[in-house]
Amino acid sequence: MSYRRSLMRRFPTNLQNLAIIGLGFPVIGLNVWVLSQFFRYFEHLITVLTIAALIAFLLNYPVKILERIHFRRLPAIVVVLLITLALLTILGVTVVPNALEQTTELVKQVPEWIRASNENINAWEEWGKGKGLLLDFNVLRSQINAKIDTQLQIIGAEVVGLAVGTLSGAIDTLSIIVLSIYMLLYGDKLWLGIVSILPDRIKLPLSDSLRLNFQNFFISQLLLGTFMASVLTPTFFFLRVPFGLSFAIFIGASELIPFIGASLGIGLVTVLIMLKNFGLGISVLIAAVVVQQIKDNLLAPKLMGEFIGLNPIAILICLLAGGQIAGLLGIIVSVPIAGTIKGTIDKMRQLSLNSFSQTEYAGESVDIEQD
Repeated sequence: MSYRRSLMRRFPTNLQNLAIIGLGFPVIGLNVWVLSQFFRYFEHLITVLTIAALIAFLLNYPVKILERIHFRRLPAIVVVLLITLALLTILGVTVVPNALEQTTELVKQVPEWIRASNENINAWEEWGKGKGLLLDFNVLRSQINAKIDTQLQIIGAEVVGLAVGTLSGAIDTLSIIVLSIYMLLYGDKLWLGIVSILPDRIKLPLSDSLRLNFQNFFISQLLLGTFMASVLTPTFFFLRVPFGLSFAIFIGASELIPFIGASLGIGLVTVLIMLKNFGLGISVLIAAVVVQQIKDNLLAPKLMGEFIGLNPIAILICLLAGGQIAGLLGIIVSVPIAGTIKGTIDKMRQLSLNSFSQTEYAGESVDIEQD
């Protein structure tokens, strides 16, 4: 009898939980769809603002360091901007022209590499026949030939798009630079104005979590990407990898995609090189994986720590959702956004527990004094 009563008492609670879950998923799905439509409508504006905000986040870190050594904010911003401009000029004179030249030549040679891969497939078929294996790669060969035509069309479209979009790209770059400077100068006031409408218990946790997850995360990712590109460039040169500089920079830039970017970049580079030389592709894969393991096991724990604090499954879901909503930009910022939300909630809970503990301690002290 008592078991039946307890079961009846639990039934409304279980039904309420099921109702919340049942209604929650459609609401979340609807919100994701609304966000994706909103982003598509304002895609260009959101992209420019997001890139400018990320640059301001990154540059604000050295500005804060200079402020700690008794620089005023305006001179600190000027010094950081001048140093950044000098570094970009050095890269623009040394690395960028070579990388662009290699990338242009690579794009032209990819169809030839794909054609050459047919010979490798024939060699595998002959090897299989010698071992008594019936290997048929006709389907794969037809797919490769289809890829050739597609690649040639893409190259033509890219050339036309580059000629048409040069002026627009220059305007966007100038807009991003100006917005980044203004965000450095007045971003704090703007942020305080935005969070002023939030309750007091959310303001500080949200600000701290946003700084931790965006500023620290992207600084760490840039440093890790720079390490990958810097180490792989001489490694690929030693292995005599064609277009090694472009491949190394591509793998380093892939590090901006959280947690899986470097692996995807290494995989794509390996496949491309295997089209030309299978053995060289294996060597590139081994070298890149070794460098990646050094980065993941020695550098990443020291730079990144545990400030994201997300479950790996949650990270993959965030990446998929971000890509669905906002494409590549959504993939890049999805994990920091999720980390910001989680960090804000955790800090709010911690503040609530501390406040409750202090209240309880104060109540116990009053009771002791009364006794």
